[in-house]
Amino acid sequence: MSTFAVNLNKAKFVISAPDIRQLPEDAGIEVAFAGRSNAGKSSALNTLTLQKSLARTSKTPGRTQLINVFEVEEGMRLVDLPGYGFAKVPLEMKKKWQKALGEYLEKRESLKGLVVLMDIRHPLKDLDHNLIEWAVDSNLPVLALLTKSDKLSQGKASAEVLKVKKALQVLGGDIKVVAFSSLKKTGANQATQIICDWLTAETDQADSIALDEEDA
Repeated sequence: MSTFAVNLNKAKFVISAPDIRQLPEDAGIEVAFAGRSNAGKSSALNTLTLQKSLARTSKTPGRTQLINVFEVEEGMRLVDLPGYGFAKVPLEMKKKWQKALGEYLEKRESLKGLVVLMDIRHPLKDLDHNLIEWAVDSNLPVLALLTKSDKLSQGKASAEVLKVKKALQVLGGDIKVVAFSSLKKTGANQATQIICDWLTAETDQADSIALDEEDA
């Protein structure tokens, strides 16, 4: 658990970029949010940062067409990636979004953790599974955030979490599964702690090395 105090509510908008070439310098630590266009990604970002309109929400899924970057602290960023899968937009536009998403995931060195958001009622569609599998192969920790858990009873939500955990176990890797609701704030504290731990992992490691050197 991180000993470094990071407040996600300090997050502020930095830039919207159509591709990685227009993003901030590839340094520091980034935690990216990815998911199908109807998974409630913007609502989750607003809930986790305790801000009502940090990420733009819309009744029309698929409005996140750009890579949106938010800075929490210097060198610590949250990145909202273009939604995939559901959006009712022209095929050429979908291809453009997918290219930006793929380039970011494959080439961004500062990416240190991936939050994959899925509607708890329809988790692990092919694109979701492929994305998580890619992250595991790339040694990236994953938080599978099962959104809209308020749509299910507590018992059914818990059962879905167990089912998703079992399905992802075969991939190995560092995968955590959390039921989440932007409406009721279910899972918000747990998700926040995981993300903060990722953001401060290198800071904690540097502090540990410094202490070891002092003791030597």
